[in-house]
Amino acid sequence: MAPIPTPPAEPQEPQGSMDAYVGLAADGAEQQARERGWSTVRSLPPGAIITMEYLAGRLNFEVKEGVVIRCWKG
Repeated sequence: MAPIPTPPAEPQEPQGSMDAYVGLAADGAEQQARERGWSTVRSLPPGAIITMEYLAGRLNFEVKEGVVIRCWKG
């Protein structure tokens, strides 16, 4: 059996900083996230249907009218 690969390390956000993206313009939030080391940044409209798989290194933004209203890892 092949060994299970080790997922890449995720950027370490300071405590509570995931909420720091909320209220930012989506473009600026994405740029800031990439500068902090997130390899994938995904913007989604409110209520979007998405799969539940967790992807290390991905940051998700729920964006309404160009502004981040929610942020989560994976």
